[in-house]
Amino acid sequence: MSTRLKRPAFWRPLALSLALIGFQAYLGYSALNGQFGVESQKQMQAEITGLEARSNTLQVEIEAYRHRVALFNPARMDPDILSERARALLSMAHPDDIIVMTTTN
Repeated sequence: MSTRLKRPAFWRPLALSLALIGFQAYLGYSALNGQFGVESQKQMQAEITGLEARSNTLQVEIEAYRHRVALFNPARMDPDILSERARALLSMAHPDDIIVMTTTN
């Protein structure tokens, strides 16, 4: 009776090597094109720049509204200007007012 030594299968180390190479390829692809990769960071930076510009324009608008609200402070309000502005917005006039019509083009 002869004894044969069993040779290790060559496909197991080959399969393991291919699996590890595939995993490294996946990690490399993810580092470049993944959700937090190099290309995504460029897109996120462009989005951040756009949002900062929008934030600045909104901040200017907020400051304009704050200024307009501050004008309603009773200590700083002129009653004549207030009544004139209210009548102009409501398209009403006082019986003693002299109205001058102007045309706008």
